[in-house]
Amino acid sequence: MTQTPRLTDRKALELHRARAMQRPEFFLLNEAAADLEERLAEVKKPFTKTAIVGGLHQPFEAILPGCVSVMDDEALSLGRSEYDLVVHAMALHWADDPVGQLVQSRLALEPDGLFIAVFFGGQSLHELRTALAQAEAKVSGGLSPRVLPMGDLRDLGGLLQRAGFALPVADNRTLKVRYKNLADLARDLRGMGETNALSNRHRSLANRRLFAEAEQEYRTHFSDDEGYLIATFELVFLTGWAPDESQPKPLRPGSATKRLSDALGTKEHSTGDRITPPKS
Repeated sequence: MTQTPRLTDRKALELHRARAMQRPEFFLLNEAAADLEERLAEVKKPFTKTAIVGGLHQPFEAILPGCVSVMDDEALSLGRSEYDLVVHAMALHWADDPVGQLVQSRLALEPDGLFIAVFFGGQSLHELRTALAQAEAKVSGGLSPRVLPMGDLRDLGGLLQRAGFALPVADNRTLKVRYKNLADLARDLRGMGETNALSNRHRSLANRRLFAEAEQEYRTHFSDDEGYLIATFELVFLTGWAPDESQPKPLRPGSATKRLSDALGTKEHSTGDRITPPKS
């Protein structure tokens, strides 16, 4: 029986997250948490039974005191219908089965409970991905997986519907961060637990020439007028509700009882088109 290939080496990811806790660089996680806090403030509903799913919970626990925090394991440690809010925090991009993570999160919600996921989207680190690919092609004549592939917003929005959420919404926020050099960018990635944990990564130490060449490529194509390297981070937000009878539902086609012109208070005019009757 053929096993489905794994995207993520979970042991490596756990080691990277543990290392990040020793010397954290959480400024992007803090940005995500602050944005999440603003979004929750706009929801006219109190939340008293909250769960956070992820690998580095601290920035999100600070805005959701009293929450239950669980790891983003393949099987989530969440009871069924126990929570009115589930937050999947900066971890969904590492999931081998993102739809499975969403389905389990929905099942953990009580009816009309809210789900919000925030995670890195496909535009994240596109400069680094390009620079490494160009450098590796020059140095070794081939390519190896070094930066996590991340989903496009249009595709990610469809995951909510596949997972059975009502009123699904997907949106994003893009941040540009400046770095003096590639080593500073690598330091921040280590401090967020976001270094290479791909299952099919090369396990041997990389050639020093590769990173020297990558920095040159990066500086040539993705630096500003002051010589800083520009790194893009895309935060994707997925929002959905556990289905409930109290939620608004779309009307069936053809069930309208008023004309659109009446609702808008305007006069309806014919387009002048005529339908020619068929010849007998």
